[in-house]
Amino acid sequence: MTECIKAHVRMEERYEGLSLTYGDNPELKAQVLDAIEAVKKETGLEPDVFGNPAKDHPEKEGIYIEFHEDAQREAGEFFERVLHRLGVVCERDD
Repeated sequence: MTECIKAHVRMEERYEGLSLTYGDNPELKAQVLDAIEAVKKETGLEPDVFGNPAKDHPEKEGIYIEFHEDAQREAGEFFERVLHRLGVVCERDD
């Protein structure tokens, strides 16, 4: 069972996405969903949020947050607030 939440950010022109994977841990899934809802209420932003039920690979299960046509670059602050609420520390992928 995965004991932590892993975050990965993807950015392209006018698109930002954050994946939060938590494996087969329902408590972490609930924490992720609660954090997203709280930040949506704080910011008034409504990004696309969807899950990835990975039945064949439950260790890869996660939630995805996406901003399309984000010309104002609001996604970064949204992502930072979610990560802060979850206590996720970012590291650089090499």
